[in-house]
Amino acid sequence: MILRQKWRKNQLFSPFVIELLIIMFIVEFVKGALLITILPVYMKTGLGASAFIIGWTLAAQYIGDNVLRTPVGWIIDKLGYRTTMLTGVLLTFISVILMATTSQYIWMIVGCALLGFGTAPLWPCVITGTTEVAGEDGKATIMSVVYMAWLSGVGLGPVAINFFVGENHYSTAFRLLIACMTIVVLVALMLPRKSSTADVATEKVLTHAKIQKAPIAQRISIYLSEVKRSLSVSPLMFPAMFAQTFALGILTPILTLYAKEVLKLSSFEYSMFLIAGGAVTVICLVPMGKWVDRRGIRPFLIAGFTISAAALLLFTYAKSMTILYVLVALLGIGYAFIIPSWNALIASAIPPEKRGAVWGFFLTIEGLGMIVGPIVSGKLWDVYGYHAPFLMSGSVLVLLLVLQMFISIPKKGMVR
Repeated sequence: MILRQKWRKNQLFSPFVIELLIIMFIVEFVKGALLITILPVYMKTGLGASAFIIGWTLAAQYIGDNVLRTPVGWIIDKLGYRTTMLTGVLLTFISVILMATTSQYIWMIVGCALLGFGTAPLWPCVITGTTEVAGEDGKATIMSVVYMAWLSGVGLGPVAINFFVGENHYSTAFRLLIACMTIVVLVALMLPRKSSTADVATEKVLTHAKIQKAPIAQRISIYLSEVKRSLSVSPLMFPAMFAQTFALGILTPILTLYAKEVLKLSSFEYSMFLIAGGAVTVICLVPMGKWVDRRGIRPFLIAGFTISAAALLLFTYAKSMTILYVLVALLGIGYAFIIPSWNALIASAIPPEKRGAVWGFFLTIEGLGMIVGPIVSGKLWDVYGYHAPFLMSGSVLVLLLVLQMFISIPKKGMVR
């Protein structure tokens, strides 16, 4: 028994798992650096694009990601980890090169769409591969490690890249990202050709094969029927899921523009801004999650939406940097309340035996919010000025504060 546990522990940090985690970290680093820090300002100052064009460009990434979200699992089963992941990272590599060398809006939009296509296999490959190696006994451990790699990449990318961005000079930053993607391609080449699930789960593969032979319309109908049978939630849940990511999507293209063009922050000062909000969120997430488990979902949803909405509605009217830092920290605290309680609310509505199908459906709805948000945000900035996107995002959170009051929560509304 002891030998078996030691073997399992070694497997958790096998070369295969380490390779997947390296790919996760670096790709999320590159993606965060591009979408949050580089592209909004580079396109505005370097290419002269309007905020509306910038919004469409960032939305293209989420469109590309959403299109491939459902079929990626089947592709992994058919082609294996190396082919699936390598195809994805090569598309991501091409997208970075394209964005680094083009000076036309249309190619920027194409580059962001390719970025979405390229990063779509990332989570399915990493989650499937690592949990497969970990087994039932090691899933919690390996998932915590995966989330650490993801959060480290997402958080470090936008901050670190600021130190490589000069005054309207982005060549060094793009070269760094290209170097990062070169490393990712080399690591992806070391992945195994086939997943072990493809070799042992014969029955599952045959079932998938039968479904895939059906016409597309029939496949969609089967999928939606399964989701419908699995759900007994309030109809308000669906607009609420869209609104939650829509409010976040509104901020994506204009946060950096506001910091650089309105506040006139240096790259270092903007990095401190990101750290002020991001670090508070990360530090508070774990204790907030424990409190949600103990106290229930509703109080934390109310507190999170109230704090975040207030911070966003007041943000562009703050007159001093001290107040701005306080508002950024409050926004971080607000989202530390929202993230665990909102995920607990969604998880409480999903039957355990249908988690795969229903989570995919929910993620698609949330993905639509991230597509529409940047487009609306850019238009608001161009037409009504820099106040409008922040006011819109804060107003959507106020709407969510009201909506969640009418969404029933099971007595044991915890993550199952």
